[in-house]
Amino acid sequence: MSWGTELWDQFDNLEKHTQWGIEFVERYTKFVKERSEIEISYAKQIRNLSKKYQPKKNSKEDEEYKYTSCRAFLSTLNELNDYAGQHEVIAENLTSQIICELTRFVQELKAERKSHFHDGRKAQQHIENCWKQLESSKRRFERDCKEADRAQQYFEKMDADINVTKADVEKRSSLKARQQAQMRHQMAEDSKNEYSACLQKFNQEQNEHYYTLIPHIFQRIQDMEERRIQKVGESMKTFAEVDRQVLPIVGKCLDGMTKAAESIEPKSDSNQVIESYKSGFEPPGDVEFEDYSQPMKRTASDTSLSNSRNEGKPDKPISKSKGKLWPFIKKNKLSLKLGSGPEDFSHLPPEQRRKKLQAKIDEINKDIQKEMDQREALTKMKDVYLKNPQMGDPSSVDPRLAEISQNIEKLRLELQKFDGWLAEVEGRMPVRSDSSKRQSGMFEAQNNAPVNNNCAQDRESPDGSYTEERSSEAQVKEFDDEFDDEEPLPTIGTCKVLYPFEGQNEGTISVAEGEVLHVIEEDKGDGWTRVRRNDDEEGYVPTSYVEVFLENTKDS
Repeated sequence: MSWGTELWDQFDNLEKHTQWGIEFVERYTKFVKERSEIEISYAKQIRNLSKKYQPKKNSKEDEEYKYTSCRAFLSTLNELNDYAGQHEVIAENLTSQIICELTRFVQELKAERKSHFHDGRKAQQHIENCWKQLESSKRRFERDCKEADRAQQYFEKMDADINVTKADVEKRSSLKARQQAQMRHQMAEDSKNEYSACLQKFNQEQNEHYYTLIPHIFQRIQDMEERRIQKVGESMKTFAEVDRQVLPIVGKCLDGMTKAAESIEPKSDSNQVIESYKSGFEPPGDVEFEDYSQPMKRTASDTSLSNSRNEGKPDKPISKSKGKLWPFIKKNKLSLKLGSGPEDFSHLPPEQRRKKLQAKIDEINKDIQKEMDQREALTKMKDVYLKNPQMGDPSSVDPRLAEISQNIEKLRLELQKFDGWLAEVEGRMPVRSDSSKRQSGMFEAQNNAPVNNNCAQDRESPDGSYTEERSSEAQVKEFDDEFDDEEPLPTIGTCKVLYPFEGQNEGTISVAEGEVLHVIEEDKGDGWTRVRRNDDEEGYVPTSYVEVFLENTKDS
């Protein structure tokens, strides 16, 4: 069906319909543009969300990513960032493949429509002009016919009137009337011929207008409209294809998120907690019953020191465990950050110290290997210079070789030092360290004392410090030397016991929570404070187990 034959008389309606069609394309273009803006905004929000939860560099959050769940979350964030990128691709393709194309198409459509309807109006104007000419010729023919009829009637009247005078006959002769009638008849005949010719021409113009010109113009308008509809259909198809094109990549992003979630290993994470926080200390033993019903003075500890000071007093049973309540220490001095304590990491619990020392040894080994690789490269270069002096001076390499040799020697000494500390932690060699302030003058005592293979846990300080600087016999001798003084040390303050402590090693003293003691020697950096009870019992207690009040100052 053709608009030219079916809608030959609907020029105005076609003009309105095609205008609506262009407005529809513009409205659809606006819709796609808003969708593109939504995609860009959504992608931006997704990227910002991903960035917000990304771990900050050199922050505590970095430590979290040793767990599989945290690494899976990081992978999800990265996949989400790629997912946002696909929405940006959708926005770009919508803009380039639909919005720009439809905008250009609408401009061309408007120009084409204007041209078609201009031709239609021109044809319409032409046929209207032809019609006006026909009407004018028709009216002229009608007028001339009427004039001819009147002239004929007048002539007949004049010719038949017998009452007219001679003068009137001369004045209004029938001949003149006859001539006038004939002229009018001729004019009417000419008008008739002109009207006939004009009518024939109009019919031809009208036939051409309605059967040739207008159908041709309307057909072009119809073609234009069908191309508009087809373009809209193609754009709608592209609208869906733009999404479909990114689905494989979006699917890969979602697969990556799924894979990240499946990579979570609860057992591995729970074991990682052990690796991160394991101290190596023994759990506290049973709390012993203290019988206050007997009017006797309780011994502080069942050690050689307490026995010498409390002869004749009932012995206190020795617990198989040291009775250190690690979980309840308020002043936690543990620090797992490298460089926040002594070089040998003696401030850390045994297990954590071992890991730090091992990491340091691995780092030094890498540095040594790097220096050795450089030395090997320079040695080869020197050999080339010796064989080909024109390429360079062999002696120019010697300073750098000497420097590298010195660096290697320093690193090996450093490695030996850390190996020694690691051996101490792992119990491969006798305990010895220079980190304690009290260590001076004890090595001779160790050589003269019998060997005692105490385990590493017996050298642990209750505040989390790992005091590996003394063997048990050396401690006994040192404490004996200190306690055998004839004059007792003066008190320098008091302390209040925060947590109960049962001294098991030589030189320590058992204390109860809430007990007030005299301080006779401050903590010298090894985590122990020397106290006295009732002027006759002296010993060491963990500094973190007491609150110290020195004379003239208060320091907790």
